[in-house]
Amino acid sequence: MREIITARELAAGGYRGDTGIKYQPYWWDEAPRDPATADVPKKCDVAIVGSGFTGLSAANTLLDNARNAVVFDKDHPGFGASTRNGGQVGSGNQKFRVRKLIELRGETKAIALLREGTRMLEYIEQLIAKEQINCDFQRCGRFRAAIQPQHYEAMARDMEDLRKFAGVESFMVPRAEQSSEIGADMFFGGSVLPNDASLHPGRYHAGLARRVTEKGGRIVGGAEVIDIVRDGSGFTVKTARGTTRARNVIIATNGYTGALVRELKPRIVPVGSGLIATGEIDAAVVDRLLPKRRVYGNTNRVFSYFRLAPGARRIIWGGRVGRLAAEKSPRAYSHLASDMLRVFPDFAEVPITHAWSGLIGYTYDEIPHLGCTASGIHYALGYCGTGVSRATYFGQKIALRLLGKKDGQTAFDDLSFPAFPAHPIAKQAVPIVETWYRLRDALNQ
Repeated sequence: MREIITARELAAGGYRGDTGIKYQPYWWDEAPRDPATADVPKKCDVAIVGSGFTGLSAANTLLDNARNAVVFDKDHPGFGASTRNGGQVGSGNQKFRVRKLIELRGETKAIALLREGTRMLEYIEQLIAKEQINCDFQRCGRFRAAIQPQHYEAMARDMEDLRKFAGVESFMVPRAEQSSEIGADMFFGGSVLPNDASLHPGRYHAGLARRVTEKGGRIVGGAEVIDIVRDGSGFTVKTARGTTRARNVIIATNGYTGALVRELKPRIVPVGSGLIATGEIDAAVVDRLLPKRRVYGNTNRVFSYFRLAPGARRIIWGGRVGRLAAEKSPRAYSHLASDMLRVFPDFAEVPITHAWSGLIGYTYDEIPHLGCTASGIHYALGYCGTGVSRATYFGQKIALRLLGKKDGQTAFDDLSFPAFPAHPIAKQAVPIVETWYRLRDALNQ
């Protein structure tokens, strides 16, 4: 039995045999998945479909407002993207440049959306402190590296706009000084958002789940919701483990949204995200290459994101999931090792210990959405890859909105939720578009 595979060997992509890689999230080592096989109650105030950050945040808010909440998941609670992400926590403002958002939405609405994005980051920090969740949350800051010189100039203009319109603090780091942020020669400087944060997503999810159950909520794993039927003043919710009657229903499935609710299916496309984790790296190497211990990304169309694992000298490196390869095979993750070694050749002999993937929920307009369907089913989803703070915030807001609270209002409430044109084709086109973007990234470097 082979005990390790190095980053260099994984990047080569041809290895067949036992690599010793754990094909599960690194985060599960410290926060194993709890099957949470609670019984399905006969009735409840609110049935929540999906046990990720959105669903648990919604349940927590409902319980704080004396509502009986039951969270259902078809697998172990937290099995999906909430414990499969990289643990980077931003303000939710990373999808559009400010000027582009103004062009799309108008200045007044763009400012409202940007400022609400900053409140998302503030809210998750406040929630973690209030609920005393031990998940290594820290304001480490984000460094975004420019792949091309023109990207640096564009970022500089965008950071100025972000400060002007949303009051977001940032600073630019020119190429001549970037070794103070990252020990890599391939970049052309970058931007720093010093208030962005990181956490351990496995422990954060486990902490949220613990608070929900401590407050009297119920989390039911292995209970896929098969049907939701409007029934007088409420809903009959049929699951794989029994049926409950609920006064209200919240859909919180994001990238795992299927055909359960007809209105939502054509509005979400799942996009795969893959990650790898390395073994321990020499302390001197870490000090030289990642001196500020921030979270990191770059300006490629198919971008990479990475960070140090909390309390360890391990790199968590993420990007798009590998195509045309089995999920639990080295080939599915070889491109991630290749991307990492282009930035950090020093990691060539570092072992790869974990590899995993998850599904991001993408919307056609690349904006998250919350609201209520014509049949009265509430929903919050579509975080487009920036879901840690967005999902937590939207979970709280959709719960407050369901309760009729004024605090449930958001700048996102009046946005139309467009469907993808030819939704089945859009799903199939994802790998083609990603391959084209990756080719353009390579040609432009």
